[in-house]
Amino acid sequence: MKTEENLSTVAATPAQMAQIGEDVGAYKATKNQFYSFLSAISAGAFIALAFVFYTTTQTGSAGAPWGLTKLVGGLVFSLGVIMVVVCGCELFTSSTMTTVARANNRISTFQMVRNWIVVYCGNFVGGLCIVGLIWMGGQTMAANGQWGLTILTTAQHKIHHTWSEAFALGVLCNIMVCLAVWMTYAGKTLTDKAFIQILPIGLFVASGFEHSVANMFMIPMGIITAHFSTPDFWQAIGLNPEQFADLDVYHFIVKNLIPVTLGNLAGGGICVALLQWYTNKPHAH
Repeated sequence: MKTEENLSTVAATPAQMAQIGEDVGAYKATKNQFYSFLSAISAGAFIALAFVFYTTTQTGSAGAPWGLTKLVGGLVFSLGVIMVVVCGCELFTSSTMTTVARANNRISTFQMVRNWIVVYCGNFVGGLCIVGLIWMGGQTMAANGQWGLTILTTAQHKIHHTWSEAFALGVLCNIMVCLAVWMTYAGKTLTDKAFIQILPIGLFVASGFEHSVANMFMIPMGIITAHFSTPDFWQAIGLNPEQFADLDVYHFIVKNLIPVTLGNLAGGGICVALLQWYTNKPHAH
């Protein structure tokens, strides 16, 4: 019969995962934050590219079952977080788990919050870089403009949550994202770490939960599409641009990004990281 010690050669134990989570948080918050910023640009771009993949799978799917369509979208989006983890990039939503290093006094509150801000800004830059490349590449005209329409409808849906809805969806999203990342701490191989993330990420995307970094691509992409598309685009999709006039910076920041970011912080930093760390770390009897 295998003992827990033997099993640890196959997968890290929950107690070992708690220690890894603490070590990762301490490393992220104490490293040179210039490198964190550069790493975060890559992460933001990876998540944006995953949303590009998602958008492609949702385009032209009107006749397919809604649930199966969302399942496909969720599964392909998982590529983004897999790339972030495998390449060692810094993603704001998983960086919220530095709370465990703070709880054990390995970093200061200043170091923790500084890392959050640096990574958040880097993610934003990465997302906007992909917005620019997709726009320059004329991708919104794919499928006779239907690709761009998918962007518009998805982005518009995101700015019409109430604050409480956006916050709750942000909590739910980052519970799944951070569980996906936390479970990679158990993995001993690249395959382990990649495979274990697919369904948790697929769950949050297919269910329509809200991810602040993903929205840094999707909603700005919607804003640009709504306000700068040519008449040919609107003629192709047969709609009036006035229908998407509410896609603007105000609605993006106030109606979505702020409450979703706060929800992501609570979902990842408290509901997953602190709970998993506290319940699984060694305690004195």
